[in-house]
Amino acid sequence: MRFEQPHLLWLLLVLPLALALFFWWASRKRQRLLAQFIQTRLLSALTVGVSPTRRKIRLGCLILAVTLLVVALARPQHGFDLQKIEQRGLDIVVAVDTSKSMLAGDIAPNRLERARLAVLDLMQQAKPDRLGLVAFAGDAFLECPLTFDSTVFQQSVQTLNVNTLPQGGTAIAAAIKTAQTAFKESDHYKVLVLFTDGEDNDGGALAAAQEAAKAGLHIFTIGIGTPQGDLLHITDASGNSDYVRDEQGHVVKSHLNEALLRQIAGATGGFYLPLRGANTMETLYEKGLAPLPKSEGEERLVRRYHEQYHWPLAAAALLLLAEMFLPERKRAAKAARPVSSTSTSVARATTIVMLFCVLPMTAFASASSALRDYNKGQYDSALKQYQQLLRKKTDDPRLNFNTGAAAYRSRKFNDATTNFSTVISAPDLKLQEQGYYNLGDTLYRLGEQSPDLDKRKESWENALKNYSNSLQLNPQDADAKFNYEFVQKKLEELKKQQQQQPKQNQQQQKNNQQQAKDNQSSQQNQQQQNQQQNQSQQAQRDEQQKQQQQNEQQKPQQNQQAQNQSEQQKKQQQAQSPAGQSNEKQGGQNEQAQAMVSNEMTPEEARRLLDAQKGNEQFLQLKPQGKPQNNHQPIKDW
Repeated sequence: MRFEQPHLLWLLLVLPLALALFFWWASRKRQRLLAQFIQTRLLSALTVGVSPTRRKIRLGCLILAVTLLVVALARPQHGFDLQKIEQRGLDIVVAVDTSKSMLAGDIAPNRLERARLAVLDLMQQAKPDRLGLVAFAGDAFLECPLTFDSTVFQQSVQTLNVNTLPQGGTAIAAAIKTAQTAFKESDHYKVLVLFTDGEDNDGGALAAAQEAAKAGLHIFTIGIGTPQGDLLHITDASGNSDYVRDEQGHVVKSHLNEALLRQIAGATGGFYLPLRGANTMETLYEKGLAPLPKSEGEERLVRRYHEQYHWPLAAAALLLLAEMFLPERKRAAKAARPVSSTSTSVARATTIVMLFCVLPMTAFASASSALRDYNKGQYDSALKQYQQLLRKKTDDPRLNFNTGAAAYRSRKFNDATTNFSTVISAPDLKLQEQGYYNLGDTLYRLGEQSPDLDKRKESWENALKNYSNSLQLNPQDADAKFNYEFVQKKLEELKKQQQQQPKQNQQQQKNNQQQAKDNQSSQQNQQQQNQQQNQSQQAQRDEQQKQQQQNEQQKPQQNQQAQNQSEQQKKQQQAQSPAGQSNEKQGGQNEQAQAMVSNEMTPEEARRLLDAQKGNEQFLQLKPQGKPQNNHQPIKDW
């Protein structure tokens, strides 16, 4: 049996113990809360059927399930199969500078640590290739020969430090020559990746690279550090830190020699890369190593372990299911089971819990019936039963609390206010806090129903005071804090509305007065127009009457003149007419005489009268009313 991720097993020392302590603390906390809300003599009756053993079994299932989940994450493996793998890849030797100049901190944490991390990144990129490791300082040593075993290579890299080689300095030529000895097969493609800061104390690095190029070795150089460099400091065995000094006692400052590294890589057909950023090794492998021709390697046997994580995972799932379906109460128990309320405003979960534990044993049956009605949503029936119980024991604050909750649900907020006002004087501080909270909710609802803005304001201000008292008793009550801020905001809006209302009334009054003035002015204008029209019509009538009177006065004179003219004409006709016409004249005279006798005008007299009055005619021009009416043509508005 082995684990692919054995470091995760350390969690088994922490998680199970931490869960056990948490469950123990939660149980103690639950007991203290029950003792605070429920009287000791009622506790046994209310917890009938609750099995402590079953509760412990459920908690044990949870702890064991978590333990098995951690084991599954560690990937247990049992047994393996040997599989032959034929490798086809490159032979890569990695040379790492371990001189004291690699302790410079110009790149964090220091040059050597960054070089080791870069080598491990290169190992992840070169999985199909054989890797070897050379450590060099004043001399060079083959730490790991070419191998396909990544574990061995990784362990060799992790052991590198500045004390790996006792001889100080930097001998790049020695590293190149040692790397050449690692390549046993002459027909394989040879690659050397050189990690160094480029400070060559012995010289001859470029010449050694040229010789290696003739042997078919390709060198890729990786520059560690910065051209600006940094001072070197070292810590001794006693923990004292000091700077590295030369033979004259001067502090040594190390710089990155990029020029030399470019020359070495260029002489062998490789290239130079500075170690900066997170993708340096990826760039090296994709652009430098991957395009090189691969060589056929020997076959090797690889162990393929059988995964066994599914067994602890399945066991953990079964334990969680068992914990879900295993009840804490026995089926034979008939006691009332606590029900959690999902109230959105006043009767929160605490209210429902208290409904089970507030009544004395003498009235327990009636309280149970009230509780059942309350849970079914029959709040009126529950309120009646609680009120009957309250008549027997009016000073019980818990009974007042339950009665107030039922009254609130029945929207009888005045009754609920009375009950909650009694609760806030209870000796139990927790009950006081709940009473203040619910009284604040009730007062807010009362104010919300009131049409009078002053009464609404007074009710909401009292609600704020009760929320404040509730928060003083329990500053952690998020619901009370939310309701306090909500009612405070509504109260500010109400005050602004009251401030704006007088201005609106004044503006409305001004508008009404202005409208009344406009109406009065329009009425006066209408009356003046009517009077002017009546005066005009009266003047027209008077003018017509005057004209008629003048006509009547002129009529006798006109008749006299017509009569005189008629007599003169008769005389002239009698003198000029022949005898044959005398009869006609006589007949005409007879007609005139008859007309005069009867005071009637003859047609001849009428014509004469009209001719005489043509020069004396007068007309009264009246303004036509409305549009002219023409029965033959339609009316047009121009």
